Order: sequence, then structure tokens, then C-alpha cells
Amino acid sequence: MSSEFGCFRVRNAGREGKSIEQIYQKKTQLEHILLRPDTYVGSTEAQVQELWVFDAVQSRMVHRRISFVPALYKIFDEILVNAADNLQRDPQGMDTIRVGIDQQQGCLFVWNNGRGLPVVMHKEQKVYVPELVFGHLLTSDNYDDSSCKVVGGRNGYGAKLANVFSTEFKVETCDGKNRFTQIFKKNMQVKGKPEITAAKEKSFTCITFKPDLAKFGMTSLDDDIVSLLTKRVYDVAGSTTDRCSVFLNGDKLDVKNFRDYCDLYLLTRQGVPQIYEKCSDRWEICVSLTESGFSQVSFVNSICTIRGGTHVTHVSDQIVEAILERVKAQSKEKVKGGVDVRPHHVKNHLWVFIKCLVENPAFDSQTKETLMTKQSKFGSRCELSEKFLTEVASSGVVDLILMAAMAKSKVDLGKKLKANTSRVARLTGVPKLEDANDAGGKLSHECTLILTEGDSAKALAVAGLSVIGRDKWGVFPLRGKVLNVRDATLKQMMANEEIQNLIKIIGLDLNREYDAELKGLRYGSIMIMADQDSDGSHIKGLLINLIHAWWPSLARLPGFLKEFFTPIVKARKGRSETCFYTLPEYEAWKKETDNGHGFKIKYYKGLGTSTPKEAKEYFSALESHKIQYRYDGIEDDRAIDLAFNKRRADDRKSWINAYEEGRLIDHTQKAVSYKDFVDKELVLFAKANVARAIPSMVDGFKPSQRKVLFGCFKRRLRQDVKVAQLVGYVSEHAAYHHGEMSLSETIVGMAQDFVGSNNINLLIPQGQFGTRLQGGKDSASARYIYTRLAPITRILFPPGDDNVLEYLNEDGLSIEPRWYCPIIPMVLVNGVEGIGTGWSSSVPNFSPREIIDNLRRWLKKQEMKEMTPWFAGFTGSISKSREEGKWEVTGSIRSLGEGKAEITELPVKRWTQDYREILEENLPKGEKKREGPKLLEDYQEYHSEKTVHFELSLSSEGQQQADKDNLEKAFKLRSTISMNNMMLFDADGKIKKYESPKDILQDFAQVRMKIYEKRKAYLLARLTRECEVLSAKARFVKLVIEGKIVIRRRKIADLAQDLRKNGFKPLQDLKGEPSDDQEAEKDNEDGSEEEEESADLTKKAVRDFEYLVGMPISTLTAEKVARLMQEHEIKALELSDLQKKKPSHLWLEDLQALEIALDERDAAARDEEEKEKAKIQKAKAKSEKSEKSEKSLRGAGGKGLKRSASGPDRAGSKEEAKPKAKAKARSQSAGRRGLKRTSSGPPE
Repeated sequence: MSSEFGCFRVRNAGREGKSIEQIYQKKTQLEHILLRPDTYVGSTEAQVQELWVFDAVQSRMVHRRISFVPALYKIFDEILVNAADNLQRDPQGMDTIRVGIDQQQGCLFVWNNGRGLPVVMHKEQKVYVPELVFGHLLTSDNYDDSSCKVVGGRNGYGAKLANVFSTEFKVETCDGKNRFTQIFKKNMQVKGKPEITAAKEKSFTCITFKPDLAKFGMTSLDDDIVSLLTKRVYDVAGSTTDRCSVFLNGDKLDVKNFRDYCDLYLLTRQGVPQIYEKCSDRWEICVSLTESGFSQVSFVNSICTIRGGTHVTHVSDQIVEAILERVKAQSKEKVKGGVDVRPHHVKNHLWVFIKCLVENPAFDSQTKETLMTKQSKFGSRCELSEKFLTEVASSGVVDLILMAAMAKSKVDLGKKLKANTSRVARLTGVPKLEDANDAGGKLSHECTLILTEGDSAKALAVAGLSVIGRDKWGVFPLRGKVLNVRDATLKQMMANEEIQNLIKIIGLDLNREYDAELKGLRYGSIMIMADQDSDGSHIKGLLINLIHAWWPSLARLPGFLKEFFTPIVKARKGRSETCFYTLPEYEAWKKETDNGHGFKIKYYKGLGTSTPKEAKEYFSALESHKIQYRYDGIEDDRAIDLAFNKRRADDRKSWINAYEEGRLIDHTQKAVSYKDFVDKELVLFAKANVARAIPSMVDGFKPSQRKVLFGCFKRRLRQDVKVAQLVGYVSEHAAYHHGEMSLSETIVGMAQDFVGSNNINLLIPQGQFGTRLQGGKDSASARYIYTRLAPITRILFPPGDDNVLEYLNEDGLSIEPRWYCPIIPMVLVNGVEGIGTGWSSSVPNFSPREIIDNLRRWLKKQEMKEMTPWFAGFTGSISKSREEGKWEVTGSIRSLGEGKAEITELPVKRWTQDYREILEENLPKGEKKREGPKLLEDYQEYHSEKTVHFELSLSSEGQQQADKDNLEKAFKLRSTISMNNMMLFDADGKIKKYESPKDILQDFAQVRMKIYEKRKAYLLARLTRECEVLSAKARFVKLVIEGKIVIRRRKIADLAQDLRKNGFKPLQDLKGEPSDDQEAEKDNEDGSEEEEESADLTKKAVRDFEYLVGMPISTLTAEKVARLMQEHEIKALELSDLQKKKPSHLWLEDLQALEIALDERDAAARDEEEKEKAKIQKAKAKSEKSEKSEKSLRGAGGKGLKRSASGPDRAGSKEEAKPKAKAKARSQSAGRRGLKRTSSGPPE
């Protein structure tokens, strides 16, 4: 009770001295409106807001800060909307709206033609209808909600509110028969007598009123309110039908339709798209772009919905959905993994204009700023066309959104990566950093950070610091190549420890622009110290790209980025030394110096090759080993973007093709522009990268594979060798200058034989070389696996070709040929996948037998047949797709009935372990989310390393798919193979796109035929020489036997003279090519010029007739003469036989030999498979027998083992079992030592 009285007293505080009548009052509705106007018309006090208004000087809409009274704006709007509503009631009769704004008199009027109010007495209310509508509150013709109207009036206030807030309010209307005039004054409290006169004029309605400015705190209509009211008149002009003309102060507005109205906002915004669509009579849409957040200008039944509403959501959601799909796709193209783009990110860049008609609209308040009507009750739907949505998505909005998203990501990244180390003098927590003593202090701007390629290069730099000191020089080793930040996800950049360390060491801030003073940085410049090979150039480029992408102001500062260069090759002759800083420079020199004859060549594989002494020499002449990168303008920006922007692959192709040999960086200059670095140095990496990634059409090899095969042939690799050892051998003998891991992966790849890898593996896999479970990624370490040449390899690459190939030379070493030339195109046999700079390549596998058949057709000048991709061991199906250049690959699945199915094959290159994840997504409680119904209840696996076997328990949905015979699609057992990107190097080393396998066969066959022609010519010459040698040897032995040539106790020079007299030719004068065992030995050591010029007659005689006088004494017999003549006869027959053959015959013989080898290989594989099956069956039978035995034992009542009638357990007691086990162990031990045990005695 006391609490109630307390509340009463609180509520009545300040009411002392007032009567009950003064406290509790009743107001009329008119008094209530005047007392609490904000409920009806909004605030009557001036407000300052940023609003769109019409600028009469510029004749367009402008967005500016104005002061206005919302209530005054609203009462004008009510009268204007009334006139617009009449257009819906009388669309045929109404075509004009006239508005007047008299700023001086503070008077406004709105006139419209068309059907006016009936000038008749209302029978119930006993007043004329115009007076009822304009002078009585809560009167309206919009109360019938069962009737669907598309007008603005709704609640029965409308125009009456303008009357209430006016000092004078005049109503004039004519219905075609009578004219009605009535004047209201003093806020509708004084009502004049209606004047009604007969009139035959056309129908119209005109409202003239003087707002009660005092109630709005105003004395006159100021410029701000006039510009806002003028804008509202233009709104009506744009939101009514095209047939209605709108006049303001006697002037016709130049707005014929909604599109013209949108121009008032957009026309001056050059380069900004304007996409318009009239969806129906009730919906018109225009879309433009903005960078300042979502904007909308919308009208519902001519009412300006300043705050939007459900109609804006209805339209914008459709646009956002269409754009978002494209944004996500393009974001993955621009940035690896894409960027996080949400619907509101898309919406923030849209400016939407909407004109619509909504049935019986509901608003948030009487001010009608927000439409609240549900979309289902609009009476119509805005269906945006696909063309319109595509136009919007192609308008540039995607780029805007992605730029904003990436900018935000950069800001977020900057906050997370900010090191706050700018003023840290002693930096800790960065392993391997050799920090400059002055870094982070007052002299930071004078410090240089040397970034080295790896630890060995760091050791070289640290050795150099002993020359230049450590106060202003720091060293930090990079671990491999820096991330390309233009093609990286936020997650990748956050996880990249290398970049985080660089930011920390230098004191960089991702969200800061730097000037020449370099305030806040711990180092004033960066010097890149990378290998001089192409990979080193790539590392330099990636570091430049990092600085240019994130801190472009630093990249443009003179001297901030520089390079420390060292020789890649040194050529010494005597005391003179020539240094080369690029390989092309060195190659050009070799051509001028007979391949560097007489010079000692040292190749500096990496900076680690240089000695500490050389390091000190480099740093002692620092200025001679340093080049600054220079920014020359926008061309430099474009060049860096060209090299590292993922989307510019096609531009990179043109860039690489445009490179001219010999255009190199001049290392004598002090500075080089970024564009020159990209076009003259980085392009060499691009070319090398393409060469490493794209194979040759001729042999199907990439350079590393070719080096491996060369090493195997040179080593005559017929016995197993560890892969790791073979890596070392190839590196040494084939001048391989890259990582050992990469080479071991190449070797493993050449030996793999599982489904989807090689159709013909050139190396034998001994050990775990990977399986189809993980696509070969499950191979063992190179230290544990062995390999050797497969027998079929030398049939594919005949030894007879070895001497007609063009071998390369590197580091003074003869290495692999430019390309091998197998007897069939191995690029089609084993296929290829490769991605290089600008180019990628994909060629599927084909059957070697089909290839052989087509080559035979080519030799017979017959049309070659189309070939279907083929993969050894694949049991699914491959068929031609409807899409040009594509084939459809289908795995094997079959329904077993009763909710069961089995998968026995997967599409090619879909690996078993990866596919398991697809099945797990289809389980009822799968960890991975999957849209749509689950297809499985459970599954079991019965694979081997070679085969696939899943047994599936289908769900009801899965069974439905089985019933529809749609299991392949449902379980993702279909994939496609494309032949639309078969890019290969042709025989001349130029990249060429092949349209079909037949085109590859055609080019290959022409090259291969030339090789057969060369091989035949070489073999003919060689056999001719061998015949001459055999004939000469037989004659020589015969003359020695006959005593006509005496060899004992004679000088070799005299003997040589006798041989010449008897018609024997020196070795070099014999016809043809020497055989391998007849080739003169070459001196591998560099001798002096004097030694080369001082060969005496004795040595010359030895060289000339070594093939005769070098024969062992035991061969100087009559039997040897007979054998030599027999050998000569055989060689002569070979020569005669070869002379009769055409090159094509040689090819056909090789193809036949290959077919036989394939038959033998396949037969051996079948035998092995049968043995494996028999072994599995035997093990299975043994297991079943064991299981059956265990069941029978368990079936004896569960009481243990059976006992005999009179004795212990059949197995015996534990005590009895122990000596038996010991005796068995002793027996096995003896067996292992190779001893025989007699029946009763000790081992023999």
C-alpha cells in the first residue's frame, strides 16, 4: 500500500497546486495532432541531415547537408501523393500535375486534372464529399482492404494533416458538372462555407495552402526546404507513368520516365554503369555502382521510401545472389583459395533505383519512410531477367567488390602481422638472423639487410661481412622461394613464417605508406643475394613482387631494393679468368671459343660453391657486384604485374615468345629498371620453367626425365641400384643442377606402374614406389627403394640410335641428347601433365598397340584411325563426350540387390584414399558436410594395392538411384579427359599446340623417319669400316705367318713403313664410322699447347696402326685368320642385307620387336597375377580351415578341450608342452645353421 502511495507521489511530483481537471485532460483529435505532431507528421523541429536535394543551378540531384523540418516536408508530400494517387484512379483522364512553390509568400499549391471528387452531399455525414475528404479527420476511400489498390493513401489522415498545419488551406475541385471551393483557416479550426457553382469545365483538383511556419519554428520557406520540396516534385515526375507531365512553377520538368529520373543522379558520374530494366507495369529497376556503401532510391506508389523496406530487399537480394556467385568464382582466379566475400560485401557496392506499385502498402509509420508489407502480399513479383543480372555482374561491380575485399583482407592481415619492431634495437626470436648492430637505432636508415638464398649463401655473406663490417649490414637466409602474395590466401600469408620474419626484421607495417625518410624501419634497404641461375632470378622476382604488392612506395624509392651478383661460371686459362653472370652469356662465349677448348671451366651451382676467400674478394669490390633496382614509371608496375599476376597467363606467353636471345642484363651498370629485370632476366626463369614443365613431342620427356634415362644408359643399369645412388650418378654425369628430392621423384615416377600412371614404365620398381591408393604419394624414401632399366626400354630406345642423336654439352661434359627418339611416341603412351610459366599441358595415355598399328598405317601411307585414351589395367569405360575434344571416363559400380552395391573401379587418376572421403560424406553421420540426401548406410573395403573394391550398404535414397540406374553419377564415378590443351615442344624446340593425337603421330613419324635414315647411313658406314678392319687384320696375320712382315725386334716406325708399303691403311683413313672399341681414346686432361704440338713419329705410328700391331701375339695364327675371314663374311652379309633395306623396313622390324616384348610382358604379368590369386586362395582356404577348427573346438559345450577316454587333454599338459617346444626351437635353430639332425644322434 505504501509502495503504491509512493509511486503515486513520484508520479504526481510537480503537480502541486493544480486541480484534478488541470491534471487529467481530454483532447480532441485535432488538438492531439497539434500537441503531439511527431506521431503523425514527424518532428516539427529543424534537423540537419545529409539528403538528396535538387540543385537548380546544376539541374541535377546533389547529396548535401541541409536543415529542414520533417513535418513541413511531410504535409507537402501528402498533397503531392494525393495527386499521384489520382493517376491510378483515372489513368485515362489524368495527364498533368502542376505544382507551385511561392517562396516569398510561403504558399504552395498542387493541381492535377483527371477525375475529381464528386461534388455531392454525403448522405450520412451531411457534408459535401470534398469537405469530408479534406476537412474531416479519418476520412478516406482507402479503407476497403478487400479491394486491391496501388495508391499511397491508407489511414485517413493524409491531406487533412496539411490542412491542420496550415494557416490557410483552400480546396478547389470540379467533377465536370459542379465546381467546389472551400477555404479552411487557423489549422482547420475555422471552416469557410463551401461555394458550389455549375461548371462544364474538365475535372480537376487543386489544393493551395500556406503552412503554419510558426509551428515549424520558421518565418519563411528557406532555400534548403525549397530544394528538398523541388526534389520531391521531380520524384513524382519520375515515379508516375510516362503519359503524365509534371510542371513546377509553370515550367515542364524534363523527366519523361523513370530512366530520365535516374539520370539526375547518375549522368554526371562518368564511367559508372547504369543498367535499367522494366520488369513489368509494376516494377522498374535501375542499378549503378557505388564505393560508399549500399544506396537506394525507391518509390512505392509514388511515395519516396527514404529508408527502403521489403521492396528494396526483394530486388537487391536477387542482384546480390547473382553477383556473389561470380565474385566467388573470380576471387579464386585472382587469389588462390579466394577471398571471404559475404552478401553484405556485395550489397555495399550497389546503388539501386526502384519504382514499384504495391497493393495496399503498409509502412512503419504515418511518415511512410519504410515499406513493411510482406513480399507475398505485394500483388506482383519483380522477376529480374538473366540478361539484366548478367549485365549487372559484368558492370565492374565484381572488381570493385574484390578490390574492397582484398583491401580489407590486407588491413586485417596488417593488424595480425604487425610486428611493432620499428624501434627495437635488439631483435630476438628470429632464428638464423645476423642483425646489424645499428638496426632499430638512429642510423637504421643506413643499414642494409642481405637476404640470401639458403644457409650456404648466408655463410658466404657472413664471410664477406669481415670485410665491410657488421654495424650496418645484417644477413638473413631465406628458406627456398618466397610466397607469391598476389596469388595467396589470407590463411597462407598468415601461416607464412618467412614473410612474418621479414616484416619483423625490417619493421614493416602493412597499412603504412613510406617516404624517403624511411621512418619506422629497422633497415634502409634490402640487398638480395641469390644464385645466378634461373631459380635465383625467380627468388629475386618474388621478393620484388612482395615489396611491390604490399609496399609499392618502398619499391619506388631509389636504392631500397638492390641485388648482389656473383659469377655463375668462371673460365680459366693460365692466369687469366673470365666470369659469366648468366648462362646465355656463357653459352654465347662457348660458341666463339670452340666450346671453351683449352679453358678450365668451373660452374658455380650455387653461392655455396664460392670459397670464403672468393667471398672476401666479392665484398672487397662491393660496388662491382651490386646493382640497384630502379623505378621508371608505370611500365615497371605493369611488368611486375605481368610476371606474377595469375590471371595474365596469356600475356606471359606473348612475353616469353617475344624474348630475343642475347638480351641480357648488363652487369657493368649501376642500376637496372624493374622492367629490364623482368624482360631480360626473369624471362630466362620463365623459359627454363616452361622447358622443365612441358615435354618434348619427340621423346615425351621433360629435361629431368631425359637426364635420368641418359644416366641409366651410360651406367648400363641392368642390376638393381638404390634410387638415392642413381640420383647422385645422374647429378654427376648429366650435369643436373637442381634439388635431389626433385630428381628422386622423377625416377620414382618413371618406375611407377599402377593404374593411371605409366602404360610402359621405363624403370623397374623394386620396393614401394607408390600405389593407386594415394596416386603414388605413398612411395618410400629414395634410400630404401631400388630400380634398374626395364628390358623393354632398350627396345623402345634402340642402341643403334645412340650415335645419331644430338648430344648437349655442359660444364665441359657431354650430357644427354637434345631429345631421344623412341620408336613410338612415348608422350602418347604415358601421357603428360605439366604447368609452367604461361603454359600448361595435358596429354592422356593411349594404347601402345593402337599407336603401333597407326604408325604402320602411316608407313603404308594409309589414313590413321582415331585413338581412344587407354590406361593399362583400367577396367572401367572410356567413351567420347559430346563436348569437343573431351572423353568421358566412368568407373565400375553395380547393384547387387537388397540394398547392396559394389564399386570395382574408379575414374582414372581418382585415387582410392581420396574417394573414401566421398563415401564418408554420404554416411548418415559423416563428418564432412554434404548438401542433399545421404546415399549410404555403411561401406566396407576389400582393395589391394592394385585393385579397387568397395562394398556399399545403400540408404533408401541410394537404392532409388540404383533403381534409376544412376549410380555412376550419384557416386561421382564419372570424370572427363580433355585433349584441348596438348601443348608440346616440337622437334625444333618451339611450343606447339596439337589438336589431336593423330597430329602428334604425324609430326613424330616424320622426325622418327629421319632418324632411321641417319641410323642406316651410320650403320652402313660402321659395317663398311668393320669389314675393312677385319679384312686388314686377316691379311696382316697371314703376312706375319708367311714371314713377309717381321714384327719382332723392330722399331714401330719401321714397322709402320712396311705396313704402308704392303697397302695397309692407317686407322683414320679407313672408310666409315669406327665401332665403339675402335674409337681413339680422348685425352680428358687439359695439356699445354707445347705438348699438343710435339707428337713424334713413334706415337703417330702407334695411333695409325694400333688396330694391327696391338693384336695379341696369340692371335697371329692360321686359326685366327680363318675366324677373321668368317667374321668378315658375317659382317659383309649384314652390310649387304642393310643396303637392301629401306629406313621404313628398319622401323617395321623395331615395331615387331616391341610387339613381341609387349606380349611377353603382358604374359608375365598374367602369370604373376594368377600366382598371386592362387596364393590368396590358398591363404583364404587355410584361414577358413583354421576358423572352422576353432569353431568346432568352441562348439564342445564351451567346457574346454576334449579329453581322451583315459588320459589328459589331447594337447597335453603345460608341463608336457614345454620340453616339446624347446626341442622344436633347437631343431629350428639347427636348421638355420645349416646342420642336419640324425634320427638318434647329434647334428652331423
